[in-house]
Amino acid sequence: MIELGADDRDDRGGRDDRDGGRLRNSDDERGGDLLWRRRGRRRVCRFCTDKAIVIDYKDPQSLRYFVTERGKIVPQRISGTCAKHQRAVTRAIKRARLIALLPFTLSE
Repeated sequence: MIELGADDRDDRGGRDDRDGGRLRNSDDERGGDLLWRRRGRRRVCRFCTDKAIVIDYKDPQSLRYFVTERGKIVPQRISGTCAKHQRAVTRAIKRARLIALLPFTLSE
């Protein structure tokens, strides 16, 4: 068995080249700071910018933007709506589904 000297250990007693099985310079391998640059611009809520747009369950064409092909409601981090308007959009989509203006799922 090989013993490690005091100069071969880091301050927690582990080896210098490893940290719990992970490499220390893992930021270089994954891109590190590049993760923040890839995000792009933050989306702005379209209902906050244009007060004339009304969220209405009787208008399925405007609600289709917030529903995926599979019938799922698009999350606010993707659609860019604020929390207040995301709740209103979700409520309108659910109401439109109940009265059969929007499908629950797409039939293929």
